[in-house]
Amino acid sequence: MKSRIPKDSLKVAIKSALSAGRLIQRNCRKLKTVKEDTLHDIKLDLDVQAQDLIESILFRAFKDIPVVGEEKSTTNIDSEFRWVVDPIDGTVNYAYGIPHVAVAIALQRCIGNCDKHGKQYLTELGVVYDPFKEELWTAERNKVSRLNGKIIHVSTRSQLSDCIIAVGFARFDSNFKKILPQIEQLGPKVKKIRIMGSAALDLVYVASGRLDAYWEAGVRLWDIAAGGLILECAGGQFEHALIQSPHFYHILATNKLITSSLKSFIDNAFLISPDEYFCD
Repeated sequence: MKSRIPKDSLKVAIKSALSAGRLIQRNCRKLKTVKEDTLHDIKLDLDVQAQDLIESILFRAFKDIPVVGEEKSTTNIDSEFRWVVDPIDGTVNYAYGIPHVAVAIALQRCIGNCDKHGKQYLTELGVVYDPFKEELWTAERNKVSRLNGKIIHVSTRSQLSDCIIAVGFARFDSNFKKILPQIEQLGPKVKKIRIMGSAALDLVYVASGRLDAYWEAGVRLWDIAAGGLILECAGGQFEHALIQSPHFYHILATNKLITSSLKSFIDNAFLISPDEYFCD
């Protein structure tokens, strides 16, 4: 018999996200210290500071639950639960002064072993916080999704011609070569295509009915774990498939109504089954 999720875990996750958000806000106009600068990505010292702050709050409340994070991970193979943390989703936006970033925190439960890749994890709760718009999305499995306390739902648009679709580009040249021809085909069929730079916000925007779908190849676990659950609890469809262990996924997130139509424009690599769990 599985145990219940730890008491007050959502409350602590919210506290952690809000605290990291305040740190992000305070430093938004200050000179940024670059930790790593690659062709398609940037890592800031503030990424590490924000994750350290989040971890300090989580560990004070739940000292035995490990963290899988973008900046670092702790390990405890015997733990039933794990936190999945992205302290600043959209670091490139942030470094360039674009106020479109999020803090993303999920709590996952180990539910068994995958056939090929280690263990299976099920997301039990998710928190995504936009510190610039002060928008907080929350969800717990089998309950409703909320934005600043109000229930949200995906859009009811069913025709691609009425829909706004978000696309993400992972940092690999192969993804550009694969996705660009698909965008060229899809573009004339939809209202707009958007590339916004934060997977967590793309997912919760679909959950809120602002976008109608989002897809990306090569996105990381911490970018999508929280937002994926929020989307599902808002009535959406979140399909994800592990493409490289650990933690790289293809994802397709929709309002459910346009899934079939959208898949007709997407490469076979994206024709994936909707699995509830993540593999590690």
